Amino acid sequence: MNDMGKRSEKKVVLLRVFFLILGAVFTAIGILGEEYTIVLNKAVRICLECIGIG
Repeated sequence: MNDMGKRSEKKVVLLRVFFLILGAVFTAIGILGEEYTIVLNKAVRICLECIGIG
């Protein structure tokens, strides 16, 4: 593989790592802000409506 191919591979790996870390940071922010409770409540409400209980 030539030098140019190695550089582009490194860029791809760095971008993947960057987005993985960014996703982890945003997930942590959502958990710390207790956003999961809002999502869980909406999911439960939708499920209960589909079953016909709510």
